[in-house]
Amino acid sequence: VEEKNMKIEQAIQTAIEYEKRVAETYKNAMQEVESAAGKRVFEVLAKEEQGHIDYLESRLSEWRETGQLSAEALPTAVPPPEKIDEAARQLKEKLDQPQSASTAEQALLQKALVAEEETSGFYEKMVAQMEGTERELFARFLEIERGHLAIVKAEIDAVTGFGYWFDMPEWRFADG
Repeated sequence: VEEKNMKIEQAIQTAIEYEKRVAETYKNAMQEVESAAGKRVFEVLAKEEQGHIDYLESRLSEWRETGQLSAEALPTAVPPPEKIDEAARQLKEKLDQPQSASTAEQALLQKALVAEEETSGFYEKMVAQMEGTERELFARFLEIERGHLAIVKAEIDAVTGFGYWFDMPEWRFADG
C-alpha cells in the first residue's frame, strides 16, 4: 500500500511539473507572438493549463489529507479533436490566398507542439499503469491534452500551409 501511495503522489507531482512547463510555454508565446489571433490561441491554452495545475494541486492536497483521490469533473473549453479537425478543414476551404507566417510564430508553435506531445506521452503512460480512480483522473487529462495537441497541429498547419492563424471562433470555445 505504501508503494502505491508513493506512486500516485509522485505521478500527480510529475503531472503538475508537466503542466507547469506547458503553461509557461504558452505564457511566453503569448508575450512573443505578434498576431492578435495567435495571442488568443496561446492565452486560452495558457488558461487551460493553469486550470490543470490548480486541479492537480487540489487532488494532491486531497490525497495527502485523506489518502483518497476523487476524479472530480475537469472542464475544458477545448472541443474534441474531431471537431477541431473539421473546423480546420472548413477553414482551409475558405482560404484562397496563402501568405506565410513569421518564422518566430512558427517556432513558438513548434515549442508548443513538443510540450504537448511530451505531456500527452506522460498521461498515456499513467493511463496504462494506473487503475480505478487514478486511471480515470489521468485519462481525462489525456483526452484534454489530445485536444490541445490537435489545436497546436491545426495552428501549425494553418500558418505553414496557408499563412493565417487558425482563429478561435472557428473552434467555438466554451468560454471565449
